[in-house]
Amino acid sequence: MTLERWVVNASPLILLAKINYAHLIAELADQVVVPQAVLDEVNAGHADDPARLFLANSPFPIVNVEPSPMVLAWDLGAGETAVLSYAADNPGWTAVLDDGAARRCARALGIPLIGTLAVILRARQAGLIAAAIPVLKALKTEGIHLDDDVIRTALRAVCDESWA
Repeated sequence: MTLERWVVNASPLILLAKINYAHLIAELADQVVVPQAVLDEVNAGHADDPARLFLANSPFPIVNVEPSPMVLAWDLGAGETAVLSYAADNPGWTAVLDDGAARRCARALGIPLIGTLAVILRARQAGLIAAAIPVLKALKTEGIHLDDDVIRTALRAVCDESWA
């Protein structure tokens, strides 16, 4: 069995915490780290921000990351750069992020990645949630940018749920 090692960006943490599902990250991955740049981004929010409160009480180690020159060339945000640099420098780690440019960078550099949608689908497959659709609808309400066709295709492929 392969260890699931995830380095997580701010967006999945923020979105999942807003709907009270950030715990899925800890339940699905064997190891999780959060780069300091991601913590700084989350902590820039309000004191009562759900993601900030979640990270303050989470067991996730906070890691300092030296930006990788090949990732820096993509001119991404500090959090995305740290997440991708960590995954690039630590084989076996998967980047968990949603940003389109960061995902293109990961693919170009051969860095394993998943996004918030995959976290929800994996939680559904693992029986951690009864259905993916209510969680995805809550995420859409909170502002996740996912195309309905992408959601529809993923649901059909993974858990046989139908997106309207």
